[in-house]
Amino acid sequence: MIGLLERFFPPRPPLLRDAVAADMPHLAAIHARAFARGWGTDEFERLLSDRAVRAHVATPGARRPPVGFILSHVVPPEAEVLTVAVVTDRRRRGIGRALVSHHLARLAAEGVSTSFLEVEEGNLAARTLYEHLGYREVGRRRGYYAGGADALLLRRDF
Repeated sequence: MIGLLERFFPPRPPLLRDAVAADMPHLAAIHARAFARGWGTDEFERLLSDRAVRAHVATPGARRPPVGFILSHVVPPEAEVLTVAVVTDRRRRGIGRALVSHHLARLAAEGVSTSFLEVEEGNLAARTLYEHLGYREVGRRRGYYAGGADALLLRRDF
């Protein structure tokens, strides 16, 4: 039923903006649901207070809590994506792509010309997204994740 509704009434594109302090509990909740080792509000406080960290969120509308976010550590001309997450019931709707694209454009405006990230080898949805956005594998960390999964190191030059 939702597929049929979205066909005739597509969802609005998300609003994309800088993350603010009031977003921290929402970011921690999204992260906890998305990852086995979720970060707490205190970790987001630490990251958002770091002058080298850039954070953007996607919301379904003004004054609505975030449904996705991305954080990078930036030392121009390079940046490393620290984490990206979208709430489970909002995935596969273009939010992640819009969020990462917005984030990378903002980083480029600051003089970043190369972005790195790591992704679990078995996370095909994320790998597909990153590949479509121009990331390419440049390395591998064998057995990096719990359970022995490899981490793929990806790079995107602007």
